[in-house]
Amino acid sequence: MPSSPERGGIVMSIQHDQSLATPVAAIGGGISPAPWKASIVAELAEVVRNEAVNAEYRHLVVNCSEEAAAAQPGQFFQLLCPQPAGEQPFLRRPMSLYGADPDKRQVEFLYKVTGAGTRGLDTLKPGDRLDIMGPLGVGFTLDPSWRHMVAVGRGAGLATLAPLARAAKANGTQVTAVFSARRPELLVSVELFHRQGADVIAVTDAEQTSGPANVERILRRQIAEGRCDAFFTCGSSRLMRVQQRLAREFGLPGQVAMEQQMACGIGLCYCCVRDFNVNGEIVNRRVCWDGPVFDLMEALP
Repeated sequence: MPSSPERGGIVMSIQHDQSLATPVAAIGGGISPAPWKASIVAELAEVVRNEAVNAEYRHLVVNCSEEAAAAQPGQFFQLLCPQPAGEQPFLRRPMSLYGADPDKRQVEFLYKVTGAGTRGLDTLKPGDRLDIMGPLGVGFTLDPSWRHMVAVGRGAGLATLAPLARAAKANGTQVTAVFSARRPELLVSVELFHRQGADVIAVTDAEQTSGPANVERILRRQIAEGRCDAFFTCGSSRLMRVQQRLAREFGLPGQVAMEQQMACGIGLCYCCVRDFNVNGEIVNRRVCWDGPVFDLMEALP
């Protein structure tokens, strides 16, 4: 299907379930194929905002299709970044979802300028077009029975965890977020979580509060107070290991969003394969297709 210069075009539909059966619907007493609906789109999205939020991170908001705006927490997009002067980024860049608004038909990303691709993103201005593909991957899952959950993030993980704030509120789950950064001014998502009624505990290297031992004390206190039915984490292998140890000790579930270099983003190239421990057996999984969200206890650093 050709792309419209105004809205882009749907180019593929990729299902993550294992069923290959064609959906059917009963019409007039008979069986006929259900209307086809894309789950993943590639389109030219319109830039709404692209501005700095602190010394390191920039906030990118784009208008998009209904399908893209239906992205779920933990999913990601593949962005075809503009080419900055003198550079030619070739592959799309994976970017975790920072926010999605189905009513406004917008998606948001938080990125740090680190290479040719993100330098290209930095050149975008309102009204420019950006080629996006998504939503991709398996996102977070919230159990309706959870009353309290703890989200632990550092660095880019603070962006990945951000959509959980709204999802948890809709689920009736209270959130305690433990956010880690090098310096207080580099913390992001704090106000976003506050607006959704979450409690935020900030720890930083500069204040010497971000070490695993102190974070473990904080998490043990949450557990002792009955404020942790599940762990959610992204961005730090050291803090993930702390949560794995506590989850094992107290029998708590957890989920982790894994960060990994990717090429295709749809499971074809096997560039993003990582090892996982599943019931004592080491297995290989593609982060882009089987994840990027995985069971906390199966993840390896």
